Amino acid sequence: MDVATARMRLETMLRELDRSITLLKGTADVTGERAASDVGAELVQAEHTQAMLDAATRQRNAVLAALKRLDEGIYGRCVDCGKLVPEGRLEARPEADRCVQCQSKLERRR
Repeated sequence: MDVATARMRLETMLRELDRSITLLKGTADVTGERAASDVGAELVQAEHTQAMLDAATRQRNAVLAALKRLDEGIYGRCVDCGKLVPEGRLEARPEADRCVQCQSKLERRR
């Protein structure tokens, strides 16, 4: 993927993530009196909203890191081994910072 296309896709992702994060924060901030029977459902919803907010924030950080790699001229290189990240992986995940092999190793360690 060429640099201009990568930047455009990453910046679009960043705008969409910022909108999602703003909406999720608004949902998490809604408070009010609830019936006792609603408390459990409300807690489950709050946990779900927080999990979505955490995931969106992690992805936003990955997008920002990818934009930084673009600026530094190292976008598309694995941060672990330095090999090129396959084009197909970047097409699917423009924010990807590792080749498939290094990403697999990282996930196995977790």
